[in-house]
Amino acid sequence: MNSIWLMIAQRLGLGLVTLFVISLLIFGAVELLPGDLAEEMLGQSATPETVAAFRRELGLDLPAYERYLNWLGGVVQGDFGNSLANGRPITDLIAGRLGNTLFLALYAAAIAVPLALILGILAALYRNSWFDRAINVFTLSSISFPEFFVAYILIFYLAQTGWFPSIAKITPDATLGEKLYRTFLPALTLTLVVTAHMMRMTRAAIINLLASPYIEMARLKGMSPGRIIVKHALPNALAPIINVVALNLAYLITGVVVVEVVFVYPGLGQLMVDSVSKRDITVVQAASLIFACAYVLLNLTADVLSTLSNPRLVHKR
Repeated sequence: MNSIWLMIAQRLGLGLVTLFVISLLIFGAVELLPGDLAEEMLGQSATPETVAAFRRELGLDLPAYERYLNWLGGVVQGDFGNSLANGRPITDLIAGRLGNTLFLALYAAAIAVPLALILGILAALYRNSWFDRAINVFTLSSISFPEFFVAYILIFYLAQTGWFPSIAKITPDATLGEKLYRTFLPALTLTLVVTAHMMRMTRAAIINLLASPYIEMARLKGMSPGRIIVKHALPNALAPIINVVALNLAYLITGVVVVEVVFVYPGLGQLMVDSVSKRDITVVQAASLIFACAYVLLNLTADVLSTLSNPRLVHKR
């Protein structure tokens, strides 16, 4: 048990180092943007005195390392600063948008994960059959198209007919049923994009184990193929499946930007795109860091869970 906690502590420490490096990259990338932020926001008609005063107000006259330390210190305390576009605290701007993004990601995951596992198990059970080939063709086709193309196809066939709304408008007073209905198309878009990875990994992991000696023993005992896969093969294939599921969950959170823009969904990705167009750099930095935190955290969770699911890694000899 102590080795497990030591492994978790090591993974968390590595995650914190990774986030620190990511924060440096985000801040450095913003610093390398062309043009002067103060001049861009004030316009060409601003006088040099006004630009200098505005730079002092934003703290742009300070050295880069000092601005980074001030920003990082605020982030550690949960203070991302204020928006340059409207002066509101960034925490207030992000709070509701982040909740909407997490809702959409969990909605898509609730559809995609069980669907991918079921299809993967069935494809392994009936491998090399017409069902296996059809599922592989469909999933590979859906993942080969970019998200915006899949979204527009769904809008054309499902929204133009009036079955579902093409704009995922979410209001604070909307019920859960209304939210599920209005966000079905963006959730379905994300589901079609991520299901192929999880399905194919489930299929490959199970098929890889079907040649194992204990599987042959189960067959000799007269067990049905379905029971062999569910009871014996699937539990031993959990490590790679957990890894690919967690990676796709991370993609659902960090890769929703394009889908949110297509469906005008009020999430963190839409806020990030709007902030880029307004050169609201502080909001862009905050949103990028939150996406990075979600991706790193889910990767660490996948690493820990896949290790715990494999007794050979937990109890080393």
